[in-house]
Amino acid sequence: MGNLLDIFAEQMNFEYELVRPPDSLWGIKLDNGSWNGMMGLVHRNEVEFALGPFAVTPQRADAIDFSVAVHSDNQAIITVRPGIQKDMKAFLKPFTMEVWLLIILSLVTICIAMVLLEVREGQIFGFTTRRVVAKAVMWMLQTLTRENPKWLPKWDGCRLIVITWILVSFVFTTCYSGILTAMLTVPRVTIPIDSLSDLVAQHRLPWRLESGAIMLTYLQESDDKVRRKAFSKMSGTISDCWSSRQSIASGKFSAICDETTMKKAISWDFSTTGQCHLYIAREKVYSNLMMCLAFKINSTYLEKANKIIMRVKESGLLEQWMRTEITNTSQCLRPPSSDQRDGRSALSLEALIGPFLVLAAGDK
Repeated sequence: MGNLLDIFAEQMNFEYELVRPPDSLWGIKLDNGSWNGMMGLVHRNEVEFALGPFAVTPQRADAIDFSVAVHSDNQAIITVRPGIQKDMKAFLKPFTMEVWLLIILSLVTICIAMVLLEVREGQIFGFTTRRVVAKAVMWMLQTLTRENPKWLPKWDGCRLIVITWILVSFVFTTCYSGILTAMLTVPRVTIPIDSLSDLVAQHRLPWRLESGAIMLTYLQESDDKVRRKAFSKMSGTISDCWSSRQSIASGKFSAICDETTMKKAISWDFSTTGQCHLYIAREKVYSNLMMCLAFKINSTYLEKANKIIMRVKESGLLEQWMRTEITNTSQCLRPPSSDQRDGRSALSLEALIGPFLVLAAGDK
């Protein structure tokens, strides 16, 4: 915005002095009807206009005059970039909970059927199988884990159930081993926060909002319960997202910010460290906010400023300025899964514990 201010001064022939609001806020309307932050300076006619750019809301538009839109922006969640996580329960993830419950139900059902049929056939053909329940349970588990069972039913009725279960367990174990191998060697990155619903549903990472920004009022007064919860459950406020970029990148908290500032923070992070530590959630909390400059009511500079802003946008200068300020973001704006460059990862102890537990269960 400094480039635009210099053009204003040159084209409208004035000198300027930069004034920073004492509270360093953008500005929201207080309960007593006054405004704080930069909005307050403009509303009280203490300054001629304020560089923001500001998001335009009906409440703000009643207090001051706004220029034409400098650009449009989105509000989204910025958080620490998720990475590959170690998970001892990874061996359970090839199938959903519904599939696992159906497998357990099948085990119990087939096992009961084998026991009843084995006992009934013993009564018909005059033989007795000792510890038939224990043998049936062990046979079911050993075939499911591809072990060689030592016991087999003696007669055809029970062996028909045996053949059916062997075919079912073969399909299951083949699918399971293939999916598990793929998950362990090419792990997927879990993104815990990718929407406002994800943010308010988790308790691991706190979140904060910018002081004096429109998001405070927007979320507080929203009719949507998720948005209201995002306001009521926040852990506090920050002066602005740019000054909090290091805390967000280190995982202390997440924040709701404008995408321009977020991309600038990502540019700074990658240029400084050579790595990506920040992630922008895919869901937009607020889309297409019109970002304008704030002028006091009936300012003599507003009409001339609007013409200059239009010429700057049409000439492409604004886009050029933004490209100059925001660089090195291509890699960090990709999905976190792309951070695994070669598509593989070394297996950790946590990843191996689960498969070894499955193997040990089948050996018993």
